[in-house]
Amino acid sequence: MTISSPGLLGHYIAGQWILSNERTAKPLMDAVTGEVVARTGAADYDLAFAYEFARQEGNPALRKMTFQERGRMLKRLALYLLARKEEFYQISFATGATRADSWIDIEGGIGNLFAYASLRKKFPDTPFALDGDGMSMSKGGSFSAHHLLVPKEGVAVHINAFNFPVWGMLEKVAVNWLAGMPAIVKPATATSFLTEAVVRAIVDSGILPSGAIQLICGPARNILDFVDERDVVTFTGSAATGQKLRAHPRINAHSVPFNLEADSLNSAILGTDVKVGDPEFGLFIKEVRKELTVKCGQKCTAIRRVFVPEHLMDAVSDSLGTALDQTTIGDPRNEKVRMGAMVGLSQMQEVREQADRIAAEASCVYKRSVPEWLADAGEHSAFMAPEVYRVDDPARAVAPHEVEAFGPICTLMPYKTIDEAVDLSKRGKGSLCCSITTHDQGVASTFVREAATMHGRILVLDRDCAKESTGHGSPLPLLVHGGPGRAGGGEEMGGVRGVRHYMQRTAIQGSPTMVGAIVQQYQPGGAQPESEPHVFRKHFEELQIGDTVYTHKHTVTETDIVNFANVSGDNFYAHMDETSLDGTIFERRVAHGYFVLSKAAGLFVDPRKGPVLLNYGIEEARFTKPVYPGMTLGVRLTVKEKLAQERRTEEDVAKGIVKFFVDVRDETDESVAVATILTMVKKKDQTESVA
Repeated sequence: MTISSPGLLGHYIAGQWILSNERTAKPLMDAVTGEVVARTGAADYDLAFAYEFARQEGNPALRKMTFQERGRMLKRLALYLLARKEEFYQISFATGATRADSWIDIEGGIGNLFAYASLRKKFPDTPFALDGDGMSMSKGGSFSAHHLLVPKEGVAVHINAFNFPVWGMLEKVAVNWLAGMPAIVKPATATSFLTEAVVRAIVDSGILPSGAIQLICGPARNILDFVDERDVVTFTGSAATGQKLRAHPRINAHSVPFNLEADSLNSAILGTDVKVGDPEFGLFIKEVRKELTVKCGQKCTAIRRVFVPEHLMDAVSDSLGTALDQTTIGDPRNEKVRMGAMVGLSQMQEVREQADRIAAEASCVYKRSVPEWLADAGEHSAFMAPEVYRVDDPARAVAPHEVEAFGPICTLMPYKTIDEAVDLSKRGKGSLCCSITTHDQGVASTFVREAATMHGRILVLDRDCAKESTGHGSPLPLLVHGGPGRAGGGEEMGGVRGVRHYMQRTAIQGSPTMVGAIVQQYQPGGAQPESEPHVFRKHFEELQIGDTVYTHKHTVTETDIVNFANVSGDNFYAHMDETSLDGTIFERRVAHGYFVLSKAAGLFVDPRKGPVLLNYGIEEARFTKPVYPGMTLGVRLTVKEKLAQERRTEEDVAKGIVKFFVDVRDETDESVAVATILTMVKKKDQTESVA
């Protein structure tokens, strides 16, 4: 696959590809061979117009789609890109990445699209979402409130780092697209040729609406000059650059949300309980080796500081050195190679300078030479072997806790107690992640609870989870990725939490009926018009929020309680032994709560065959008042919420999920039990297309 003909990278602006200026374009080198793989630079485009195009075309198109439609869009795109992954792998070799490195970047990035496509099931079939539960704001119940989430009206601007040119983009756009916002993507120049190839595939797919994505390859120093209160900005990269961008006058003047994920001094801790020969010892060595060699240590989550019990310093040093000796360094196109090259000479030189600063306070205990044949690969090749430093008095050290060499470099340091390990881990002044390898629950609990204040994520690794653990350095789409302090103080991904970052939260106040109409969810206290016919006789499309069935009534008897105990086997004393109620809250034997709900179902169910296919769940069940023999119960069954489902095959029935609010009330008209039941209801229209 050619990267871009005639070797010039394109900027995708306002629905058109615009090539970089031939005269000013600068070459981008293959990290292994030093050959020119592409050229990029400035181009003749109007960045202000790019913002307006996103706001005026991309944003309205995404905003009017429901969460279910956006999620299905992400799934189609993920499948489209996955079918073309081999094209991306071939280009990725030029970044110095092995196939295993590229798997994290390419298929990991596509995996984010799949993950957020599935996350649509956590949202309603509407363009907006709700945050939390509705609230009654008055004694009489006629005034209520809810929190509404609507997509912001601007554009998400993503300024990404060089180390993950695919993941770095897809981890962010998957979230803003599901939320209903378009994106302008600015990848780091050094590896932008891979990002450009993926964006070309995205555009060619025709799956996204116009304006949903735009791309800037090469310099864009004025990229934040046009942001305003409608937009969101994210940055991944160095803390120093991130802080400068966060201080941009437009960010401050318009209160633009700015998410900063900065490189940090992450740490790995070997628990005090671990002995040489334990499974955890081997796991620890394997994890540190992996974080030094994967992507040549060019990961924002890579291990930079290694803390071990002081009596195990020599054992860890020797074992780590042995493990690193077995790592094959070379051309990533060779399938036997396990560690490729850094992205370029300038990055390698920067890492070398940072390593020298650490070396001023530490002794080097492992420094493997780059094989001679690699050193002669070319003057532009960027191979760098792992280096391990050792500091025996970490409490007095400065550089290992403050200087990050963004490459295959780490520092080994001892500790005496787990409290000291906690303190040392915090000296990084805020980290994206850390890991502790231990099989002792007490050690793990103490460390995690005390260290969590300065870490965005903590992995506890032991023999029980090792087989399926994703490891120290792998952020997961549905977990928060970010960290406090030096790590930037931001949060990316995080499932539903991440989606909310691109939405405006607004408090809605009004009558329960009005609020329910706005949020398309029944609110307790709202109007409950009696449904005619019975709600179980209506198809999905015919049901309206608030439609209610008022059932006939049933008077509870002692025989009911005894019969239910016999059927269920629940002979709890409060139901069966009236002589044992002294000191309890009950006045006399009480009906089973599950009898109340079971009887409620018997009252509200229409037994005839109809559009309701099945009842498959119950949520938020509460028993709010004791039910004694002699009390008379009735039910109000109200349509609370509707969620359409797509047909997966031609044979599949077109249907949707309907949530019904069940309110069981006694003869005084007080609620004795409430619950939400989930039913699958057939659609009247069976001709809709398969998703």
